[in-house]
Amino acid sequence: MTAHRIIDRLHIDQTAELEKLKRGLLASPASIEPKYFYDELGCTLYAAICQLDEYYPTRTERAIFQQHRVEIAEAIGSGGTFVDLGAGDCCKALGWLPFIEPERYVAIDIAGPSLEIALANMSPEFPDTEMIGLVTDFSRHLEIPDECLDGRVTLFYPGSSIGNFAPPDALRFLREMHGYCRGGGLLIGVDAKKDKARLDAAYADALGVTAAFNLNALRHVNRVIGSNFIESHWKHVGAYDPVLGRIDMYLESIMLQTVRIDGNGRSFAMGERIHSESSYKYDRAEFMAMLLEAGFKSPRVWTDEQASFWVFYAQT
Repeated sequence: MTAHRIIDRLHIDQTAELEKLKRGLLASPASIEPKYFYDELGCTLYAAICQLDEYYPTRTERAIFQQHRVEIAEAIGSGGTFVDLGAGDCCKALGWLPFIEPERYVAIDIAGPSLEIALANMSPEFPDTEMIGLVTDFSRHLEIPDECLDGRVTLFYPGSSIGNFAPPDALRFLREMHGYCRGGGLLIGVDAKKDKARLDAAYADALGVTAAFNLNALRHVNRVIGSNFIESHWKHVGAYDPVLGRIDMYLESIMLQTVRIDGNGRSFAMGERIHSESSYKYDRAEFMAMLLEAGFKSPRVWTDEQASFWVFYAQT
């Protein structure tokens, strides 16, 4: 078997991206896309968030995978192509490869260097699995080249990342994924609706790690567009809205201040907010209906004792 290979399909219009960021900050209400969380420090802070007592999704999903690994693997079947969306360091897929033994593993992420390192480490351990890293941004449109896919295709989208899409966009994305699950299916993690106090704590932890993660986006934006946000002039706000079924995260100004953006001064009143992320939660029947509407069939679900997180597998 040949060594892993990287296919770079990341085409970013940097000028357009910067203009979009500036427009979001100058708008009223202002907003920042969640991707600006993830500079080097932001990635480190997110890893720390996943270790917090309050932040249950990562460890709950992992426990569901561990408890039901064999049963889920039997539902998926062996061989074919296993596509890992938002692969990062590929650690979540690593637990599945010995059980489903795909002929091809495709790791998709926007961070090419991370894919290169992960696949270089994994390929000697799985010499019978062809490994491909696809560098692309699928947040707006999923496009997987035909050369990456062979035989029956299973898509893997763990971590409840589907919650970062508003429901109409989540449905669109599920339909896009359905189009690539040729003869296979989708294995996806979904966070459940639950008690507001537990959700609020998960996004506003006592140690303030999530606050640092959110505030670090301002530091990142300063580097990207030359603005002069002062982190200490802002506070983190994260809370669950049970009516909308989502967590909203904001950066809230703690004083009247003016920030330089695109050569102009943008005034923020005390209490004015910049929206940085929404995370939608779903009950079991709600997400199952969404899978069916997207074209999937025979969805199966596994959960924990508290029904706080769902793992769905649905066929095409």
